[in-house]
Amino acid sequence: MGVLLTCEAVSRQFGAAALFDNLTLAIHEGERHGLVGPNGAGKSTLLRILAGLDAPDAGAVSLRRGARLAMVAQEPEFPAGSSVREVMEAAAADAVAAKTFLGQAGFRDPEAPVDSLSGGWKKRLAIAAALAARPDLLLLDEPTNHLDIAGIEWLEETLIQAPFAAVAVSHDRYFLENIATHMMELNRAFPGGLFRAEGNYSAYLEKREQFLAAQARARESLQARVRREIEWLRRGAKARTRKAKARVEAAQAMIEDLEQARARALTETARIDFSATDRKTKKLVELDGAALRMGGRELFSALTLVLSPGRRLGVAGPNGSGKTSFLRLLLGELEPLQGEVRRAPGLRVVYFEQHRRQVDPALPLRRALAPEGDTVLYLGRPVHVNGWARRFLFREEQLVQPVASLSGGERARLHLARLMLEPADVLLLDEPTNDLDIPTLDVLEESLLEFPGAIVLVTHDRYLMDRVANGVLGLDGEGGSGLFADLNQWEEWMDERQQARKPKPAAAAARSAQPSSQQKRLSYIEQREYEQMEQRIASAEARLAEAQRLLQAPETVSDARRMEAAWAEVQQAQEEVDRLYARWAELEDKIGQLRDAQG
Repeated sequence: MGVLLTCEAVSRQFGAAALFDNLTLAIHEGERHGLVGPNGAGKSTLLRILAGLDAPDAGAVSLRRGARLAMVAQEPEFPAGSSVREVMEAAAADAVAAKTFLGQAGFRDPEAPVDSLSGGWKKRLAIAAALAARPDLLLLDEPTNHLDIAGIEWLEETLIQAPFAAVAVSHDRYFLENIATHMMELNRAFPGGLFRAEGNYSAYLEKREQFLAAQARARESLQARVRREIEWLRRGAKARTRKAKARVEAAQAMIEDLEQARARALTETARIDFSATDRKTKKLVELDGAALRMGGRELFSALTLVLSPGRRLGVAGPNGSGKTSFLRLLLGELEPLQGEVRRAPGLRVVYFEQHRRQVDPALPLRRALAPEGDTVLYLGRPVHVNGWARRFLFREEQLVQPVASLSGGERARLHLARLMLEPADVLLLDEPTNDLDIPTLDVLEESLLEFPGAIVLVTHDRYLMDRVANGVLGLDGEGGSGLFADLNQWEEWMDERQQARKPKPAAAAARSAQPSSQQKRLSYIEQREYEQMEQRIASAEARLAEAQRLLQAPETVSDARRMEAAWAEVQQAQEEVDRLYARWAELEDKIGQLRDAQG
């Protein structure tokens, strides 16, 4: 495959620190590179240099003559007052491309003003416009931010089938797993600041671990050699021969190499630990037949659920389906059209707002972290603002800088730093992963899994949702909703609903009055569910029996805290057994009706 773009000995400074130094790489036709790295490593800067929008401090970037390049920025900008059609026509290589990619991206109204679009649809428009330019190389900066899950899957399919090469800065691990043929990591932990690996995200993780292990062995070997040379230098050489002088110089060079290797090995991650209250209430928030309507459109109706300690509810749905509105309903900013929302007395709720507008961008970072002075109160103890800032990887010199100067990832960390100071019974998190690097995401996931209260999580990050959520509220964007065990179950439900909405041809509609072979049996998903039901019930009953045993155990009976936790587990296990039996009866009844229709 031919080379599309080369990057030769490129360096870039940011203040006194080097983002990357002497960086060399090549992008070939058809390759799809995922680019990762900690916040502040220079990923967006490198992408802009590759695009020709920024100049490197040293080195050169060369795009093959005649090759077309397109870039999708992290926060796309469009001409004021433009329509969707105008944006596409301005970017497209031809009229056919404009119409084709507009349709593939899911736009129904080409004349819609761009200013009226949500963040997710603006990102779709930016991607569609870049695709319509028919590039040979597409550069994408955090393309999954603001996209819903359907939008991410559309982008994945498009990239996998595309004839062009791509470089994508992303923290979405499933996205990188699915699309990448090569991975790159910008990180000062690696010589030259760059690590490259062929393969997708999981292959990269394996090769990265092997490289770091080899680097650690080399560092230990170098450390042993340096110790020997230092011992020799301490003994002193009586005759300062040329050979002895050369050995002194070599020893000094080894010491410098060891210092550089140690500096590269020092990596830091933010420390995230949400503060919980000591509330013992079983029902924190209860929705009873709640309905919500916005702008004349029903978002959901007859919604009944309970948020209890330990409940980690993911919320999934297309852009505009009402995910953020659901959080605002829980928060009390919106009232239900029907039904009731009951909150425990004195309930403490912490809300991570998607657009992070709660901090004045003109405030210095110091005041944003500690509004009342030079200390913050965390878990009842005063912590100096400098130490609190270091916990979230902020440098001391950044404390005097305005919030507006922070990168997207740094603003996300600032938001988390502020929220961690507020004791909470319930965490409402609206797209908390946007702009966070992967190491910080790992720490966030662990913190959420350890949080003892209730969590409601809106996120497009499927990996985070799968790992953290122990249930999913799914919205279909048409007023329908349902509670599901996981994201896969919600996606199957969405597929079924979309198939049901497809118009039937006239002949098929006429035949639909008669029972067809398709109507005389369960759907594939229902049949699979029915076949697995006995095993699932047996597992649920085993869990219930174990929970009841622990509830009656002497060590539980003598400990109030254990007793409460055991009782909550018995209740949850019993609810699951009841739900499975009810569903089994529902499927049995449906099978009976189908048999009667056949008879």
